[in-house]
Parts: sequence; C-alpha cells; structure tokens
Amino acid sequence: MTTELLSEDEVEIVRLVREFVDEQVKPVVNELEHANTYPEELIDAMKQMGIFGLAIPEPWGDVAVSLPAYCLVTEELSRGWMSLAGAMGGHTVVAKLILAYGTQEQKDRYLPRMATGELRATMALTEPGGGSDLQAMRTVARRDGDDYVISGSKTWITNARKAGLIALMCKTDPEAQPRHKGVSIILVEKDGGDEPGLPGFTLSRDLPKLGYKGVESCEIAFDDMRVPVANLLGDAEGAGFAQMMKGLEVGRLQVASRALGVGRAALEDSLRYAQEREAFGVPIWKHQSIGNYLAEMATKLVAARQLTLHAARAFDAGQRADMEAGMAKLFASEVGMQIALDAIRVHGGYGYSTEFDVERYFRDAPLMIVGEGTNEIQKNVIARQLVKRGNVDPV
Repeated sequence: MTTELLSEDEVEIVRLVREFVDEQVKPVVNELEHANTYPEELIDAMKQMGIFGLAIPEPWGDVAVSLPAYCLVTEELSRGWMSLAGAMGGHTVVAKLILAYGTQEQKDRYLPRMATGELRATMALTEPGGGSDLQAMRTVARRDGDDYVISGSKTWITNARKAGLIALMCKTDPEAQPRHKGVSIILVEKDGGDEPGLPGFTLSRDLPKLGYKGVESCEIAFDDMRVPVANLLGDAEGAGFAQMMKGLEVGRLQVASRALGVGRAALEDSLRYAQEREAFGVPIWKHQSIGNYLAEMATKLVAARQLTLHAARAFDAGQRADMEAGMAKLFASEVGMQIALDAIRVHGGYGYSTEFDVERYFRDAPLMIVGEGTNEIQKNVIARQLVKRGNVDPV
C-alpha cells in the first residue's frame, strides 16, 4: 500500500486533498475549464490548506511533507483538475531551489510567504527558439555595479501573471565554455498582478492551448531590466544549470504525478460508466474488449505510480535521481495519455462529448508528454545514465 510510505499526518493531508477535490473541485471544474476561467476561489482554498507550503519545512513553513506524499497530493489535485496541480508545480520547484541553494537572507525573505501562498513563484527556462536546449539560451544578465541588467525573452511560463517571484535561468557569462558554466538563476520579483509595472519587464500574451485551461502560460520579455545582484540564487555565478537540473528532478516527478491524476480520473470515470452502461443486455464491462481495457488501464496506472514513488524515495534519501525521475516522467506521461485515449474508447460517442470529463483528460494528457523536458529528452537522460552507471541495480 502506498500509505505505508507516509506518516499518519501525511495520510491525513492526502485524504483532505481528496475530499477537497470531490467536494469543491469536481462540481465546478467543467464550467471553469470550458470558460478558461482562472480558479481564484480554488486557489485560495489551496492556500488555506497549506498546499503551497508542502515543500517548505520549519522555521519557514508548517506542513512540509515527504516527496512521496507531495506526489500523491499532486495526483489527487490532478484527478480533479490538472490545472490546479500546474498552479503549484513550478512554485514547488522554486521553493526547493531556494531551500537547497539560496542564501540565508533569500530563505528568510521568500520562503515564509511562499509557504502560505501569499507569494507564489514560477520558473522561466524555455525560450522561443531554444526549446529543450537550455544551454543555448540567449537571455543575458550583465553585471552593472550592484545590479544585473537583463535582456531576453522566455515563453510557456506557467503562472507568469499571478506569480510574484520568477526564478529566471539566464547567462551571466555568455562566453563561458562549456556553455553551462555561464548559466545562473536570478530571482526576479514582481507584484503578482496582471500588470506588474516593472521597468524593462513585459508580459506579452497568454498562449492559446489545447488543454491545461484556467491557468495562464505566457510569453515574457526583458529589455534592460535591472535586478539587484543580491537576487542571484546562492553565492556564486555559473551554478544555475546544475541547480536547475536538480530542481527539475522534482519538476519531473510533479509532472509524472499530474499524469497519474489524469489517468486515474479517466480510469475511475471509465469503471463507473462501464458498470452503468449496458449493451446486448449486460453491463459493457462484461464484454471482453471493454474488460480488457479496464484491466490494462489499472495495471499501467499502478505500475506508473510505483515507479514515481520509487524515484521520490530516492530523491528524499539524497540519492541521485535524474534517471529515476526521467523514467517516472516518461512512463507515467505515456500511460496517462494511453489511459485517456482508452477512456474515450470505453465511453464510445459520449467520450467525444464536452458534457463528459473524458474529453478534457484527453486534451490535458499531452502536456505531460512535452512538459518539463520532452519524453525524447527523458530517453536521452536515461540512456546517458545507463551507460554511466552500467546497470539499474536496486541497491
């Protein structure tokens, strides 16, 4: 049982999130999603529950949980609406980055407000022409006295409007070789409003999306924007690439957990529908073709969850988990996509109707295949680590 991995308090937190999803999210998700409406009331409820502080320990936060528990909370949120898990995904990665690499002043300044959700954070990695090649970024921060002067652009930045803190990945030494040695992370503060009003900072537009509705994904631009040197994450330039790669292990497990939630919702809807719907005088689950779908959906979902929790345990134990997180993200996202498709098959024509949730699952699932590094990138990471380690021994 997955609950054996958790403390009693963590089991209770997961249960409370499950109740929140059933009682507050599911009754309103269709209306919000199809209207592409930002879920202000649900986000406020998540703040009250302490969800934005799940990765932040004392003395800055009150309800920090293990990474396996965090993954299960993410799964529960995604079971209700994947966008809600997206609203706290980058926030958690930034919290982990500040915890691991931030100065004491940065921890004391940001983490207490991040734990309550008063300050929400996001990360800015992807550039319009760069995609998965993060080392090829063109956003540059040049030192000018006590400031960095930042120029460049980023795209697909989730929560860009609502976040008050952006962990910006940029080059502080564009000439460095190898290239990753010139990359740093700078903490850019904004007011968390739709119009941040910062000199040199532009939020250009919300990108139109197939799914992942309600939560904005934006383009942002920097035109000689000044940020204090004290906002460099940590004490030294040039460490940003390694810092972000470690942070993305958490990000990939969060994306894997989102895929689990979408897949679980699709399975639960399909199981219920297959018992209610009759064809040829019997519930359709008794037809072997439909029963086989359900069996395969459930088996793949459980396997993906165990792989994700395995990687989460490795991370919490201080072990290197880049291959494990890549495997979890790869497998869980592909499983989530397959389950979403099979749910449409089980529902037949109704699966194509916007009155049923399964069409939303099918639109949301592809995000996890391309988010936090495409699955093709995950395969590269896994292959590289296989060669380096020489095995996949469990001990």
